[in-house]
Amino acid sequence: MMGRLFGTDGVRGEANRYPMNAEIAFTIGQAMTYILKKTRDRPRIVIGKDTRISGYMLEGSLESGITSMGGNPYMLGVLPTPGIAFIAQSMRADAGIVISASHNPYQDNGIKVFSGNGFKLLDEQEDAIEELMMSNTLHKLVPPVRDMGQAFRLDDVHGRYIVFLKNSFPRDLSIDGMKIAIDASNGATYKVAPETFWELGADIDVIHNNPNGININDNCGSQHTQDLRKRVLETGASIGIAFDGDGDRLIAVDETGREIAGDRILLICAKMLADQGKLKNNLVVGTVMSNLGLRVACAKYGYTYHAARVGDRYILEDMLRLGGVIGGEESGHTIFLDHHTTGDGIITALQLIACMVRTGKRLSELASLMDIYPHKLINVNVKRKPDISTLPEVMAIIECVERELGDDGRVLVRYSGTQNMCRVMVEGPTDAITESHCTEIARVIQNILGS
Repeated sequence: MMGRLFGTDGVRGEANRYPMNAEIAFTIGQAMTYILKKTRDRPRIVIGKDTRISGYMLEGSLESGITSMGGNPYMLGVLPTPGIAFIAQSMRADAGIVISASHNPYQDNGIKVFSGNGFKLLDEQEDAIEELMMSNTLHKLVPPVRDMGQAFRLDDVHGRYIVFLKNSFPRDLSIDGMKIAIDASNGATYKVAPETFWELGADIDVIHNNPNGININDNCGSQHTQDLRKRVLETGASIGIAFDGDGDRLIAVDETGREIAGDRILLICAKMLADQGKLKNNLVVGTVMSNLGLRVACAKYGYTYHAARVGDRYILEDMLRLGGVIGGEESGHTIFLDHHTTGDGIITALQLIACMVRTGKRLSELASLMDIYPHKLINVNVKRKPDISTLPEVMAIIECVERELGDDGRVLVRYSGTQNMCRVMVEGPTDAITESHCTEIARVIQNILGS
């Protein structure tokens, strides 16, 4: 094995190919279990997945690796990522494993790990697992047959998770009869999201909730809201809510059919907390990719804004370090620490709807709390990921654009932590200027690193 396996969101890649194959999954299961045995003789590890066809292979391999090393895996079946984190915490397991590639197409899959307290593993904990995997010593560490583990299947997890979700909605509010359109992305929320909102009394209309193993995120969900926007207008829904494949992201659609992305959702919910005196330390945590409009709005309302590294794990780290209770990113990950240890798309939807009910305002009105600066993002497929600062031509074009924009915009160029992509983002005074500068930078990167 060569190179670091764990990226910003676990191990990810094309399914049935290294590193997302049965062998690596088996080895991750073994290594995790061996490390956990230092604190418990028979580690308990919950395993859940999204709806990808490759989930069966990886689930079986992880189960085999864990039992071979003397651990007991508890199989949850299809459940959103935050639901798996909740169950791990609820049953006081030693760890939780999620089999998902989130918003990626069905060909990809991934493995990410939560500790028993429901938080994602720290980088150093992932490093310890990876180091053991690469040591080529696991085969010497397996216990005798009498000390192998047993696998169990938990059948009541959906109901337990739905109760947890409903408890996050304010008890003094009601959504009885509210028309809500839901796009489940043919992913992990396809059962629990509709049931949650139905049990709370909403009049629900659900699309893309028939997974077949290969249609997850396929022109639907949080990254492709065109069907949901159309459905909201057709049905006169008060709001449309779109999840990604593993259910930790939410993108909303207002009653006019306009998409409301993560930065606006974050600000709307932060203002509700502030108005209730619950915005701890008056802090809002975004990322370096957050729109300039979020910073401007936070300053306008008197909130302290902090930009974390991209990735919900880094948002969470900074929230814990700085004492914040809410943080998120434009992609739709929003963390409400008063409710959960990780981003949860359904909880985010419930809090956003609570803002609408409590204020009596339509979502389009709430969205006007924040202006969006013209923004362009281009993803360039790359063959390699050298440090951007070591590429003179790229640095030259970035510096040229930054000089031209001055205080009226900004440039951010960074590699994806989960895909072979370089993300070029430019914000500026007009759509035309922003698009021109972004295309210019992307073209240079494509010429140098393009695949």
